[in-house]
Parts: sequence; C-alpha cells; structure tokens
Amino acid sequence: MINIHQKTLQDLEFATVLNQVSEYCITALGNEAALSISPYKDKETLLFSLQLTNEYISSFYNDNRIPNHGFDSITKELKLLKIENTFLEPHSLKKLVSISLTSNDLIKFFKKFETYYPTLQQFSNKIEVTTDIINKIDSVVNRFNEVKDDASPTLYQLRQQINKLKGKINSSFTSALNHYHNLEYLDDIRESVVDNKRVLAVKAMYRRKVKGAIMGGSKTGSIVYIEPETTLQHTRELNNLQYEEGEEVVRILKEVTNYIRFYLPLLELYQSFLTKIDVISAKAKYAKSMNAILPEITENRELYLRDAFHPLLYLNNLEKKEITHPQTIQLKEDSRIIVISGPNAGGKSITLKTVGLLQVMLQSGLLIPVHERSKVCLFDRIVSDIGDNQSIENHLSTYSYRLKQMNYFLKKINKNTLFLIDEFGTGSDPELGGALAETFLEEFYARKAFGIITTHYANLKLLANEKDEMINANMMFNERTLEPMYKLALGQAGSSFTFEVAQKNGIPYSLINRAKKKIERSKVRFDATIAKLQKERAKLEKTGENLKKNEKKKQSEADKLEEINAKIQKKLESYQELYDSNQRLIYLGQKVNDLAEGYFNNKRKRELMSELFKLVQIENSKRKKQSAKQAKAEKAKQQKVKQEAEKKVEVIRKKKKEAKKKEAEKPAPPKPVLKVGDRVRMQDGKAVGSIDNIDDKGKAVVNYGIFTTNVSLDQLELVEAVKKQ
Repeated sequence: MINIHQKTLQDLEFATVLNQVSEYCITALGNEAALSISPYKDKETLLFSLQLTNEYISSFYNDNRIPNHGFDSITKELKLLKIENTFLEPHSLKKLVSISLTSNDLIKFFKKFETYYPTLQQFSNKIEVTTDIINKIDSVVNRFNEVKDDASPTLYQLRQQINKLKGKINSSFTSALNHYHNLEYLDDIRESVVDNKRVLAVKAMYRRKVKGAIMGGSKTGSIVYIEPETTLQHTRELNNLQYEEGEEVVRILKEVTNYIRFYLPLLELYQSFLTKIDVISAKAKYAKSMNAILPEITENRELYLRDAFHPLLYLNNLEKKEITHPQTIQLKEDSRIIVISGPNAGGKSITLKTVGLLQVMLQSGLLIPVHERSKVCLFDRIVSDIGDNQSIENHLSTYSYRLKQMNYFLKKINKNTLFLIDEFGTGSDPELGGALAETFLEEFYARKAFGIITTHYANLKLLANEKDEMINANMMFNERTLEPMYKLALGQAGSSFTFEVAQKNGIPYSLINRAKKKIERSKVRFDATIAKLQKERAKLEKTGENLKKNEKKKQSEADKLEEINAKIQKKLESYQELYDSNQRLIYLGQKVNDLAEGYFNNKRKRELMSELFKLVQIENSKRKKQSAKQAKAEKAKQQKVKQEAEKKVEVIRKKKKEAKKKEAEKPAPPKPVLKVGDRVRMQDGKAVGSIDNIDDKGKAVVNYGIFTTNVSLDQLELVEAVKKQ
C-alpha cells in the first residue's frame, strides 16, 4: 500500500506541477480532475496509468493522431435524469448526442489502432458503443435545438393548423389596416407590435370608431394601439392551439427523456471516460513540453536518475531562455543514503527536491524529464523535511518543529521508505544538534531506508564515510571563481568554502585570519583537506570532459572515413560495370570480325546472316526488359560513369606525360667506363656476354660462349663490372 504524506507534496511543490498540467486540459471537468491528481495507492493501477500517458504521447509522433475528445459537461443533465417525471430540454438532449458521438469515435479509433494503442484500447473496450441515444434524439430534435414538426402526428397536425391560422390573422389584419388607413384614422406609423401581436396605431381622437381590443398607447397619449376585432377571434384560437402544441412538445420530450433514462449508467461512463482522456492528454502534452519519458521501473531497490531536470525550474528557465543544469543521482543497496554537503547557493536543496518531485510525479502517473537509460523503483512512503518550518499557529520554533518531524519519521521509516531532509540537524546548538542528527541518521540507516540529506555538519560527513551503505556527495564549485557549477559529485564530502567565499566577498583577510584562529585547528585542516579534494575532483572532471571531446572527434573522423569508403566502393562498382560492358563490346567486335573474315574467305552470305542472327539472339537473351524511361536512365548512368572514367584517365595520362617530360629533361647519368672482363649486353638485347678485348677505335670483342662479336662500346650496357682481384 503506497502512502505519501500531504506535507511531502507541499514541500516538493507538487500542487504547482498539477496547476501546469491542468492548463493543458480542454474541458472544465478535466481541469478539475487534473488538479486532484494524487499518488496512486497500488502498483498495478499506477503502471497502467503511466502506460496510458506513454501511449498518448506517442500519438504526437505518428500518423494515427488520436481524435478530438472535447465535450460539454452533462452533470446537470445526469442529475435531472435521476429525478422522475423530469424532462430534458432540446439543447440538453443535443449535448447527450455530442458526448455519445465523441465517445463512440474514440472507442472505435482505439479498437482500429489497437497495435499502436493497446493500453488505451484496453482502457476503452469495456464501454459500449451504441447509436440508440443518437438516433432517438435526432429523430425528435433538429440541428437548431427545436422539436421537429414530424416528432409526432399530433404535433404535425397542430403546427399545420397554427400556420394556417397565422395566415388568416395576417390577412384579416391587412384588410383592417387598409380599411382604417383609407378612413385616415391611423397615425403615420400605421401599425406596431404589442405582446408579439400586430396592432393598429390609431389616432387618439378616433379610438372609439375603431372596433377591437385596446392593447396600450404611446407615452404622449396621441396614439392608441388597437387589435382589430376581425383578428381577435383568430388570436384566441391561435392561443389555444399554441397551448396544445406546448403540451405535445413536453409530452414528446418526456417520452425521449424516459427512453434516455435507461442509458443513464452509460452516459455517466461516457463523461467519466472523456474526462480521464482529457487528463491523460494533458499529462502527455505536459510531458512533451519538457521532453519527459517513462523510465524503466525495476523491482530491485535501485534509483538511477540520469540527466534529471527539476520540472518547475526547467520550464521556468525555458521561458526565460536560460540554461538548466541536469543532475545524475543514484541510490542503490550499497549506497542508499547520500549526504550532500558544500556551500550555500550551490544547488543542494534543488538536487534534493528534484529527486523527491520526480519520484512523486512518477508515482502519480506523470512522466518525468530524465535520460532514457534511467531506472526507478517504487517506494511505499516518501517523507520530507524541507525549508523553514517555523509554526506561528502552534507557537513552535524551527527546531521544535523539526524534532516533531523527526519523531514522525521514527514512527514511519522502514526499508521501503525514501526520506528527504534539507539542512539536517540545524536550528539548535551546532554540537548538540549535530550529535542528535547523527543519532537519527544512524537509526534511519539501521532501518535500511533510502534517503538524501543536505548538511554542513562535519560529524555527518564523517559518519557517511564510515558506513558501508552511506555515501558523501558535494555540489561542485569552481576553485578559481568560487562560482557554483550546479553539478553533483558522488564519493566525497564538500567543503563549505566559508573563508574562501568570505574573502571573495571583500571581507578583510586580517578578520578572516582571526576567525580561523578562534576555531579548532583540526576543523580548519579537515575543511581545507575537503576543499583540496574538491579541487582535484574538478580537475579530473575537466580531464574527463577533454577525453570525451577527443573520443567524439575520433568517432567523427571514423564516420567520415566510412562515408568516403562507401563512396569509393560505389564508384568501383560503377567502373566495374563499365569495364564489363566494354569487355562485352570487345568480345562482340571480335566475333563480328571473325564472321567478316569467314565471309571474306568463303563468300557465303546465308551462313553469315545465320551466324549474325544467332549472335544477336544470344545477346538479346541476356538483356532485361526495360521501359523507355528505365533504358534512358540506365544509358544516362553509363554515360555519366564513362565520362567520369575518361576524365580520370585523362588526368592520369596528363600526369604520365608530365612525368616522362621531366624524366627526359633530367641530365643523363654518366656512362660507366667499360673494361675487359665486364659482363655486358647489347642495348635492348637480352643475351649477356663478357668483354675479351677493347681496341683503340672504341670497339670491343664480346664473348657469348658459343660465338664472339665485334661491337662498338656505345651500343653496350653494363650488367656487372669485373671484380677487382
């Protein structure tokens, strides 16, 4: 059974989140329901609710958008339906038609797209889809919210008679009007309307001469309004018919209302269903506004919030176009309590509230703004003590109130509890308050509870260092500027940077030095050691960031090389296709050449034509059938590849020519002096011989073993010089 105290919801400003969610509702009932969202009592209902929101948010990113769910509240109509002998007016009946249509559309939609929205389909499949209500009301009430003439035979007949009678009244009134106008008994305006009846505007002096009922007069008394006697009888008859019409309309509406009463439970279900859909839609829109997701919910006792944002802070900064710093926090069996320390205004309280608010939101069916690799577990109870809780009404000091809270914690905390305490132990004498806080923390630790506390007390930092399942953490500060980095570093306590911050804010060094002397030397050394460790941590963070940047750079270069490799591979394939095509054309050319040579020798035209036809048939059997468009595209592609290849070949040829030209321009290397015994060969020759003799005319006798020859020394190349003895 999950139970989260109301005080915790206040501490974490959960009501503000609900206000923001409710603004996304499009109905009054949805808005009201969103404001009353609270943590779920059981796990199954919670997981179902989370999945509903998660499926709805997916509709924003696919083609199957969920239809509109807007509706007018029918609460008043539902109350009337519960009272016997009451009837609904036409506009109320039309509201029932509208809510039925909207509900039917959504239920059918979820059934049709069950693959995309299985949970929403499961949520809606127990609600009946019926057109009975719609058909019944539409058969009686028209689109102008009036009862139709043909709603009953009696009503039809009455309205026919009323229309005829109205015609007679108009006719008789027109006749009287013309008669008295000719006698000049009427004023210039001639006629007027009193009580929805046409009346003659008679001059006061002639009122006794006009027969009829006096209906009133003008303010000045110069005009008297008279209904002619000829129309009076028709008017009385009309009144009777209109009374009967009214009674018939009420009878019809009562009949329809009695028919609808049978569907009262279904109509209540429709309104409840659409209200819940409105809340789910609002949750999804709220989640989208801050990129919230449904993280993995694990059965293990582990909470891992990666790149977690405080929702209220994130949305507020987004509006101001300011940066929000995410936090990564992990609670698990071997580090289930985190003691956060460090200077004020470094973000300790925000980190604490981020964890608490995200956990409460998730356990209330809301998605949370964290990285997709995050993991969460569910807690049976979340308790908190955050902010200044001085109670004027109960005449309690902050410390008294905190002691009262600790007493409540001691009664409630167990292994399935998450506790969140800001500025733990403050409000009393530092040494005594610190000692009591340490005792409380030891008790919470012994009960296997999970929790996060913020503190300045050194004894609590030391306790976290000594206990196996407790861990220190600090909010990192820039060691040079002493500006907060809003980043949580797990593993070591944080220095309060008391003297450093004081010096940065202009407090004279002599005063700071005197203050240092007034406290225990060991305390200063302890704080200084922590500060030093924090600076080292900051350096390591920077090194880590640099390594990450280098890794990203290498990855980017590897991706570029991969892309280049893919392009080269594609070009090689294109060139291979071109080469194969050219080889085929060479083969065809050789075949045609062979046939031409055969024909040249034997002059057999029929044999030539037969062989040519066979060759064409063989080639055509290899071709694929293509449309003119495909063939054109293929030809254009081949042409493009060919042009590219020719360009590259041209470049290569040009380079070779230039290389040859440069080679030719190089001065020839000095020719070796040939001696007797050297092994030589003729230029451009292959046979190697040895020089037996060289005469004065520059000719040598070369011995090839089988024969000798006289050759000019200029025509010989040195293969191997004779070895010196």
